[in-house]
Amino acid sequence: MKRIAIDPRPDWRTTAERYGFQFHSINGEAYWDESAYYAFTLQQIERDIEAPTGELHQMAMALVEEVVASDSLMTKLAIPAQYWDWIAASWRQRQSHLYGRMDLVYDGHGPVKLYELNYDTPTSVYEAAFFQWIWLEEQQQRGKLAPNTDQYNQLQELLILAFATIGKSLPRPFYFTAVRSSLEDQGTIEYLRDCAMQAGVYGDMIAIEDIGITRQGRFTDLNNKIIGSLFKLYPLEHLFADAYGSHLPDSGLQLIEPPWKAVLSNKGIMPLLWQRHPGHPNLLPAYFDEQPAQLLPRGWVRKPLFSREGANVEITLPNGEGVSSPGRYTRCPVIRQAFHPLPRFEGGFPLIGSWVVGDTPAGMGIREDATLITRDTSRFVPHVIV
Repeated sequence: MKRIAIDPRPDWRTTAERYGFQFHSINGEAYWDESAYYAFTLQQIERDIEAPTGELHQMAMALVEEVVASDSLMTKLAIPAQYWDWIAASWRQRQSHLYGRMDLVYDGHGPVKLYELNYDTPTSVYEAAFFQWIWLEEQQQRGKLAPNTDQYNQLQELLILAFATIGKSLPRPFYFTAVRSSLEDQGTIEYLRDCAMQAGVYGDMIAIEDIGITRQGRFTDLNNKIIGSLFKLYPLEHLFADAYGSHLPDSGLQLIEPPWKAVLSNKGIMPLLWQRHPGHPNLLPAYFDEQPAQLLPRGWVRKPLFSREGANVEITLPNGEGVSSPGRYTRCPVIRQAFHPLPRFEGGFPLIGSWVVGDTPAGMGIREDATLITRDTSRFVPHVIV
């Protein structure tokens, strides 16, 4: 694993905008960073990233069965009791799921370690699936990369295939939704909608603020037509807390991601995995916060169960120094996880996002931050296989 400097394409911004990548820069700073790329060997990809991703995914999926059948575990994950039966029913029915991203730390040597699962509303899929592939092809055409350079990236093909499978059973009409004001979220659902259309599955887009509700508790579009199914880039725990959330279990609305993803999108899954697989080479020791801190070695990371984009993460380094990030998840139960630092490269600290589509490892994207906490200000850096 190497970080290699490369000249950016002089027209990368106009190329990004031509392909609909409107959030290539955020708050005046480049989010997409092609001044360098990470290079891996095929063995590193297949042995150290792809294979563990598949194994960790199966371990997590096996845990869902246990959690949805246990009131005590659902309580431990701080999931509101009024949604338990709905979540459990969605699992028993094996309601279709599309994709997920697990965040892995890897330095090119030794086993990857799982930081957390992002299995409800994972972002950066457009960058990973599509735009870094465009970058690869164009840099090959310009002679900046060798013609046989490859990329660990089957994301788009597998997303289209997944939509072709899921689409057969989706109640219509089918919509894609996200918060209106988020360029990143709107760009993500527009990309996923395009993948669905390539699979012959057609759906419109609607801002989540525009979804209404009937007196009978059915969710509607702007024409007051009842929505059959909804891809929502909006966290399940936020839906639970919203004014209309209580109507979800009896609304007849089918969600992607399905309700059972509330189990896997929760940081509490990490201590549960560790309890069931202690000493697993790809897991870090993790405990719910009320358990003694002495169970962990020197150095730990404290994370709220529902934190996103690195918000409210606290790191205590082995030497006692602290690193933390601000955020709004201040009244949320937390876990503690053993500290395992991201590797340091010239550009900062890279975190690998390893993607699963359905149940198949599908590719990866790398976000790079200036600190040990990967936040919403991190940069996306492409990768290659050499």
